[in-house]
Amino acid sequence: MSSSRSASASVLYDAPGPRARVRYRALGVLAVLGIAGLLWYAYDKLDSTGQFAPELWEPFQYTAVQQRILDGLLATLKAFALAAVLSLLLGALLAAGRLSDHKPVRAVSTAVVQFFRAMPLLIMIFALYRGLFAGDPFWALVTGLTLYNGSVQAEIIRSGVEAVPRGQGEAAYALGMRKSQVMLSILVPQAVRSMLPAIISQMVVTLKDTSLGFVITYPELLYAIKIIASNSTGYPYVPTVLVATPIYITMCLLLTALARWIEARGRRGANRRTPVPA
Repeated sequence: MSSSRSASASVLYDAPGPRARVRYRALGVLAVLGIAGLLWYAYDKLDSTGQFAPELWEPFQYTAVQQRILDGLLATLKAFALAAVLSLLLGALLAAGRLSDHKPVRAVSTAVVQFFRAMPLLIMIFALYRGLFAGDPFWALVTGLTLYNGSVQAEIIRSGVEAVPRGQGEAAYALGMRKSQVMLSILVPQAVRSMLPAIISQMVVTLKDTSLGFVITYPELLYAIKIIASNSTGYPYVPTVLVATPIYITMCLLLTALARWIEARGRRGANRRTPVPA
């Protein structure tokens, strides 16, 4: 085993010699020193403006500030939940159009997907807010997130369905099933397991993109943090970042953990349904 492993390693790359190892170590030390220098420069700049002063944390002790952060968090989750559901529905609809046998339907669906995938999300949200939802930033944010992420989800769903072995569909057609039956009963259930990680990853992106509601004054978490910093003495930039960042990271980790749990549950269910060979 060890000889085959060393043989494959020598095929993949040449083992560095003494001079190369010294050179790599020197580059590693220089990289560490460079990163440490950048971190020290950033710390020194922030410290010179008093951003690490203990009194800058005082605003977060007030109940009203804590309530504003909680309201911002709830507003973020509200926009994310609605945008995630609508983007999945739109993605499924556009994916069905992309897989249609009718050329006009396929062409229109492709044009819609490519247009909204290429459109910068920030510009789209701002245009929706100015053009259609001037008095309602919530729907401007949700609509923008739905159009962009729905187009991405459509490509994920389409590629997942097309990744199912062709013989599965051909066997179903040979049994006399219609295309809708083949899609809903044979192809989509098999594709869901393979494309679930990609779908959840895109939902994590959707969650993070809710922070773009900041530019249209939607009172999500980032906007609430900015208001707290603006109304506090000394503009506590570092404390607000240290408060908001863990919240965003925690929400993304929870969503990722949920995805892994759903994926593992689906895998166990599939294994139970698979008959044991005699």
